[in-house]
Amino acid sequence: MSRLLAAFLILQSFAQAAFQEPAPDVYLWQDTCNVYVLKHDDHALLINLGDGEVLDHLHEIGVKQVDWVLFTDHHRELCQGAPKVDRAGTQMAAPKEEQAFFETPNEFRHWNPRLSDKFTVHGSSYLRPPGSPVKIDKALSDGETFTWNGFTLNCVSTPGHSPGGMSFVLKKDGRTLAFTGGVMHDGSKMTNWFDTEWDYGFAKGLDALIATVDKLIAIKPETAFASQGPVIANATGQFETYKKRLTQFRPDYVRGYPVDNLSKRGPHPATNPTQAHYIVQVTPHLYMFGPEMAGKNFAIIIADSGHALLLDCGLFPKLVLERIISDMKEFLGLKQIDACWISHSHGDHFTLFPALKEHGVKFWTMDSIADKCENPRYYDYPAMIGAYNAGFEQAKIDRILKAGDVIDWEGYKLHVDWMPGQTEFGNSLWLELDGKKIVFTGDNLFGDPADPAQNGHECVNARNSAIVEEGYLVAAQYLQKLQPDIIMGAHGVLMTEPRAFIERYHDWARRIIAEYKELLPDTDYEYLFDPYWVSAYPYRVDLTQLHTQEVSITVRNFRATEQKHRIVLQLPPGVRAEPTTLEGRVPPKSRQSFKVKLSADPARVPASVQIVPMDITLDGRHYGQLFDFILQAREPEPKTTAP
Repeated sequence: MSRLLAAFLILQSFAQAAFQEPAPDVYLWQDTCNVYVLKHDDHALLINLGDGEVLDHLHEIGVKQVDWVLFTDHHRELCQGAPKVDRAGTQMAAPKEEQAFFETPNEFRHWNPRLSDKFTVHGSSYLRPPGSPVKIDKALSDGETFTWNGFTLNCVSTPGHSPGGMSFVLKKDGRTLAFTGGVMHDGSKMTNWFDTEWDYGFAKGLDALIATVDKLIAIKPETAFASQGPVIANATGQFETYKKRLTQFRPDYVRGYPVDNLSKRGPHPATNPTQAHYIVQVTPHLYMFGPEMAGKNFAIIIADSGHALLLDCGLFPKLVLERIISDMKEFLGLKQIDACWISHSHGDHFTLFPALKEHGVKFWTMDSIADKCENPRYYDYPAMIGAYNAGFEQAKIDRILKAGDVIDWEGYKLHVDWMPGQTEFGNSLWLELDGKKIVFTGDNLFGDPADPAQNGHECVNARNSAIVEEGYLVAAQYLQKLQPDIIMGAHGVLMTEPRAFIERYHDWARRIIAEYKELLPDTDYEYLFDPYWVSAYPYRVDLTQLHTQEVSITVRNFRATEQKHRIVLQLPPGVRAEPTTLEGRVPPKSRQSFKVKLSADPARVPASVQIVPMDITLDGRHYGQLFDFILQAREPEPKTTAP
């Protein structure tokens, strides 16, 4: 056999092997997702599309015409190839609950995010819609039957991995087959974590997923065709195992204290009332809000000189602030509030910023937090200050601190340390005060240390940049070493005698790390937990005034080995990038940033917020357009009112 013929046969075998046939007349193509091809003669129906590469290979299985593409959900890696489809001959269908995500994707990215925005976690969107609109020819409803050339697909609403996700159930040759999208990965695991995180630690997405798994168990599928990973054999048995895992995981996921009690608790036994409205005394020099203001942010140290230091200040009216300042001057010896220390990046901890500036108060926080206060629109994190409608969009920090700083203030030594947990962007402040070691910890832990059922952890939310090993576990180990007598949480939570509480907090952090590793199929589970392992700074790029700007793309490597990446920016019309494609390597366990220059021709760019997906290939695996940033190159056109 000649070398040329041998090479030809090898190439032919690879081409033939590109498609698998997991069921009669059902073919599988794998790229950014699993694309399933239902074949009848030389016509096909596709379930999901991936990057569209399948269209160039369908002739290999005798397909000449694609009649329909059905989407299980809106996620970009499932539909990013839509522009390659000949819409003259091919129609597209998607769940009715997600039709708007396909057709008006820009409506789900906001230039000025607010807490109340739909499909967000406190302003940070958990949707991943296509970069440009995809017209849907048929919106599918729960319980509907879709028929095509002898195939009958029952449409079953299966939210959880996606808000309006849908599965398609096929009865064929006595078998029940289910095309289940991202509901479950083979091995009874989650496809990823960040697509099921719909609220601030109350398990809305997780509960929807558990209910969906129950529904699929009742259908009793023999085989499930997932959007990622291998075809799932013994599907019903795997769904039953999956339900047990999710149900066992849930108690560790939701907060480690009774949330409702924070707003209903009575006076803490370690506090004493004062004559100042709403203010109770913790130690001779330390004061906080009493139960009437439960959940608000305010604690204050008043030195013998009358100078004071605030520890967070937010979520109550300016008039209340003026009243308590007046009362503290009259009854507690207050003369001047020198500074307000901000515990972390969330805006509810400094909504009184303008009012305090009127009183000459300076603002302090750590360097990793400062830019989130000063340029919140540059980030896609939850609870940035602009989301609170507080009357201002950014807060200038007067003194930027570094981890390990010790500040001499009024005879006290204030120790500032990095303290992540609820978010990567947090710090603690501790001091010896009135014979006690007191640490201010922001939102990292809450609860009653005297209750052995509580471990105190605040919400788990990946969009806070909150990988547990780098967050709550670090916080727990920090407190173990510090051994405070009193923990002062934000939102008026006082925790005394906390030693055993800290140990439970630490044990919980260890436990939930193990649970995530069990739930997620990647050996380095962080890639399926963290929605920012490729990210852009700024996240919102304003090209309306300055038409050329620099953006920094950061790539994270969670592995113990070097990783190689290729990232292609999917740009809207009228926008250029230098370079458009980023190729490089990132050392083990590190991050690296790469600069891109964006230039816009405003006349050609649509007058609305535009999504810029980032198409990611990592070590040869094409993940697709997982993450994005947004830009604006023309001011939005004013809305017209019909006469």
